[in-house]
Amino acid sequence: LANEFIVDVYQAGAGTSHNMNANEVIANRALELLGQKRGDYSKLHPNDHVNMAQSTNDVFPTAMRLAAVTMTGNLLGSLSLLESELRKKAREFKTVMKSGRTHLQDAVPITLGAEFLSYADCVKRCAARIKNASIELKSLGIGGTAVGTGLNAHPRYAAMMVKTLSSISGIKGLQRHENAIEATNSMADFVEFSGALRALAIELIRVSNDIRLLSSGPRTGLSEIKLPAMQPGSSIMPGKINPVMPEMLAMVSFQVMGNDLAIGAAAQAGQLELNVMMPVINYNVLQSIEILTNAIEAFAKKCVKGIAADKKRCLEHFEKSAGLATVLNPVIGYEKAAMVAKEATKRNITIKEVIIEKGILEKDALQRVMDKNNLVPSRKQRKRR
Repeated sequence: LANEFIVDVYQAGAGTSHNMNANEVIANRALELLGQKRGDYSKLHPNDHVNMAQSTNDVFPTAMRLAAVTMTGNLLGSLSLLESELRKKAREFKTVMKSGRTHLQDAVPITLGAEFLSYADCVKRCAARIKNASIELKSLGIGGTAVGTGLNAHPRYAAMMVKTLSSISGIKGLQRHENAIEATNSMADFVEFSGALRALAIELIRVSNDIRLLSSGPRTGLSEIKLPAMQPGSSIMPGKINPVMPEMLAMVSFQVMGNDLAIGAAAQAGQLELNVMMPVINYNVLQSIEILTNAIEAFAKKCVKGIAADKKRCLEHFEKSAGLATVLNPVIGYEKAAMVAKEATKRNITIKEVIIEKGILEKDALQRVMDKNNLVPSRKQRKRR
């Protein structure tokens, strides 16, 4: 019956047009099932029967909440997949030493695995924020009718509807909103939920940009990781392979951030007992969920799963990093360590070579200082500290 819903997203306020459209479709389908002629509303009426004890103003936001919660399950599934793939890479790369970077400059050492583990934990926290924000959407104002007072609805109607909707939808935790008037005039729950999606989008942009930087090259960039080749990267430069999946993920995330702005603007545009901008809020919330779900799943399967480490390149950057001098601070002091770093950078040699050449430390002592466990403490070691 999808073709029977002819009302555009951008319609008369509050979703009244869409609700009336739905009432007519339901009424006519019911007439068919009863063996009656479509449009014979003397037998069954869109307003008197289908819309009985209801108003657009409580039905539409209730439908918005149920739709968002239902679709969130798929989004959380995609995030779980992405987290899992990132954790697999964290384990795979846990011994790959490399240079850390702050301000895009050489910093102290880190493992490639630790970087990917931070991405996995970031995705996990984003999923938790979204899940928590979705809980508020489970409070339904159904039964409040026009302005939330419940006019023309039976006193037991709201409770019975929540129970029935829970049974039909399979959504656990549905409950009556504690104030049906607020449920009619406030869209703050959607603002909070969209904010959680926006936070996810921001983190996805950050991670996708990191992956683009780490894979930049192959000859003139960092090139510490290799991404699966998804398509030719240039119409003019032969052999060029672009990071198309991280770029796709970033563009989707930009759209989600734009949607969040629209949702916020629409939410504050309500007056008195009703927010008439619900259709555009609903459209943007559901689009954000849908495109994030699809993009994250594609990114996990077609990018993260196939990432390979260039161990040789990582080791080269690790050994040449001026950030290694920081490890020497407790042993030879900041000033001397800074001198070593500047000398190594000026002559394009390693920190180790400068230390040995100048006799600052014996080889055995230097080896102890540069031990991997000292350079990159494990999680357990960090907790003990």
